[in-house]
Amino acid sequence: MKVRIGIGSGGEGLDPGGLEGLCRAMATQGFDSIWISELLSRPGLDPMVALAWLSGRMPELKIGATFLVPGRNLLRLARQLAALDYLSGGRLLLAAVPGLPRGGERNAVGVDPKGRGRMIEEALPILRSLLSGDPTDVPGPVGVTEGVVLDPRPVQQPLEIWLGGSLPSALDRCGRVGDGWLPAMISPADCAVGRERINAVAAEHGRRIDPEHFGVSIGYSLDVLPDAVVAALEARSPASRLSSVVPVGSRAIRELLEAYLEVGFSKFVLRPLVAPMAWDAELDALASSVGDLQT
Repeated sequence: MKVRIGIGSGGEGLDPGGLEGLCRAMATQGFDSIWISELLSRPGLDPMVALAWLSGRMPELKIGATFLVPGRNLLRLARQLAALDYLSGGRLLLAAVPGLPRGGERNAVGVDPKGRGRMIEEALPILRSLLSGDPTDVPGPVGVTEGVVLDPRPVQQPLEIWLGGSLPSALDRCGRVGDGWLPAMISPADCAVGRERINAVAAEHGRRIDPEHFGVSIGYSLDVLPDAVVAALEARSPASRLSSVVPVGSRAIRELLEAYLEVGFSKFVLRPLVAPMAWDAELDALASSVGDLQT
């Protein structure tokens, strides 16, 4: 089992030199990838633009995007993903998300949260066909564009798209159309249960999820969390569960990753819940705590 650890950062508070410096420090410390999430109503960088910029400067680092599907033109999206993987030499990692159903993101995405999961499930087969280079009919708001063939294609064939979410509907969707699973705010025990359900649904549909394609996006802190952050987390998960899904301190991060490894999850994205004052010190602490887990 190949263990890989990436770092999530929206680039908040970093100028171009600081973002490049962060990624160079990540590569030096042995981290696998930089991940940028797409949030429309909050500070941060657009993942497609930022990762395209980084890919030319950091040939040794994989680039990961947590990107929105609802509200997108599928043909434009496929061309962006194909170009980014092509220009980066096949280093693109992808996790498709429906977008947050609350706060500013609820309206910014432009699609009612109740319909977003269905849109992802309808979109992924079309994206997969386009990204493979097959002639594809692409529906749009004014009609169908027939027989589209992308050129250039992604270097990675297939260019895999993982899904998140831990509700039963999200697990079933992953089994039907996803290439991997990357949930957040979920305990190791619930990960094990979710994996079983995803594999069962995949088998029912004549599919198989690679055993290496199960990971977790982990919001963490090296220090005590501010009250405002704790309150925001408790709005998403009961306070009694937080310690099992949000590690605080180096030892807790290590122990949680080991618990995920025990149930067969091997890909991780570590996201600081409070923007670090100094990324060098943050990465030093993380590398000392969990860097040796990568194999």
